[in-house]
Amino acid sequence: MDATHEVFNQPEPLAGYNLFETNRPLRDALKFNAPQLQLSPLEHLGGVLGSAEMQVHARLANTNPPVLHTHDRFGRRVDEVEFHPSYHVLMKAAVGAGLHGTPWTGESASPHVQRAAGFMLFTELEPSILCPISMSYAVTPALRGNAAIHADWGAKLASLWYDPALKPWRDKPGVTMGMGMTEKQGGSDVRANTTRAVRAGSDAWGERYEITGHKWFFSAPMCDAFLVLAQAPAGLSCFFLPRVLDDGSRNAIRIQRLKDKLGNKANASSEVEFHGASAWLVGEEGRGIPQILEMGTMTRLDCALGTSGLMRQALSLALNHTSQRQAFGKPLALQPLMKNVLADLALESEAATALAIRLARAFDRPQDAHERLMARLLTPVAKFWICKRGSHFAQEAMECLGGNGYVEEGGEGVMARIYREMPLNSIWEGAGNIMALDLLRGLRKGDAVAALAQELKPARGSDAALDRLADALPARIEAMATEAEARRLAQDVALAVQAAVLVQTAPPAVAGAFCASRLGGDWGQAFGTLGAGTDFDSIIARAQPR
Repeated sequence: MDATHEVFNQPEPLAGYNLFETNRPLRDALKFNAPQLQLSPLEHLGGVLGSAEMQVHARLANTNPPVLHTHDRFGRRVDEVEFHPSYHVLMKAAVGAGLHGTPWTGESASPHVQRAAGFMLFTELEPSILCPISMSYAVTPALRGNAAIHADWGAKLASLWYDPALKPWRDKPGVTMGMGMTEKQGGSDVRANTTRAVRAGSDAWGERYEITGHKWFFSAPMCDAFLVLAQAPAGLSCFFLPRVLDDGSRNAIRIQRLKDKLGNKANASSEVEFHGASAWLVGEEGRGIPQILEMGTMTRLDCALGTSGLMRQALSLALNHTSQRQAFGKPLALQPLMKNVLADLALESEAATALAIRLARAFDRPQDAHERLMARLLTPVAKFWICKRGSHFAQEAMECLGGNGYVEEGGEGVMARIYREMPLNSIWEGAGNIMALDLLRGLRKGDAVAALAQELKPARGSDAALDRLADALPARIEAMATEAEARRLAQDVALAVQAAVLVQTAPPAVAGAFCASRLGGDWGQAFGTLGAGTDFDSIIARAQPR
């Protein structure tokens, strides 16, 4: 009987490798966008994140989701979320790598590009713990709207120390922050918010208010503080709301329940109520919308980065499996149809990486007028297109593994986790329609046509299909009179910029196949429909994770 259970033709798991060293598309994107960047921190991080030990922590943090404790055993209200120890190991690693508020200290030559690359690498290991990391990154510059709070909290938000304890900020070496924006009746329409702020005096942190209301999505409720929106006398305003007050007492935040989500299992997303919670005004009363739009720009960048990282990991798992799994007398990766699928996925992954890192570069150069405008235009474009492609990508990569990819258990269970995670970045911080509308608003900022022409100019003349698209975009932008075509415009701007960057950074086999398929029409309506003249072997070899 034992002979019937002999295990063979099953691939070895993808573990114990360096996520950064073998990621040639990412390395080339960094060379193009930040040539002065020191790569040694990313090389070290890639080794840590590719280790079997960290993969175990990622699995445990997801299979042991957070648990809400509203009261202690004596009946006292505590409103605490308990996490598995592996969650804290992952958080410590992410904070230690400076993926939260550190870029705002400006100590690196290209701090936002460096952080972007690290964020992508960490997403390959475990994306859901990065929610509080991303929010801390986004809120740090917003705190400048209250100089006193920024003076007290800014350095701790950039600290490389992670301390999960609920205690006053003065007693912690480092802190994290979250956001509380959406409510059940409004969602993305935050103008419909009903949470109220009543002035309660002033102190060293400025104007103090009492907040009463609710938030429908309140992720990472164990953060040390939050920026929340509430209606003040002058209109919707932004407030700093700490979890623990200076006297050590808990602020009046009541966690009602944790969301039971499709994916993102290690992250605690909650519904909360504020019962006269103490908060301090950040910026001017009535200016809450512009402030959250600035923060949203940062988290939308992270959506594009995160999906790019998930694409890379899904592709790596597919390549690892198909290179070892035998079918019909040879490895799956050598079968012609599988070559087409793998090469097509590799093109999509590299294009996503190229666009996401190009966008991160814009945040490193805020003094440059062109880069400021590109940040405004490419943020909704990258968020829209990369995240829209993610779910289709994950499904096709899962299919490369067959039934093994659909199973949650074991090393290849990572693919199922990726598949469940993929839709989140497309929804979080504004779904597709919100991004398309935001692009239309961005087109009214400065000379968008000239900015796009400047962006595409270095690639002009290299591919006829790219030239045709670049020639057509100005007239389409000028004639955009209806919202109905905004998604198509966002798609085509994304494809044009992706192609232009790939022409400058990728080998001819990659850039040529991308332009021929995505721009030239030599493509079907599913992955794996590249033209027969594609250099499949070169594209696949470049994407290999080992």
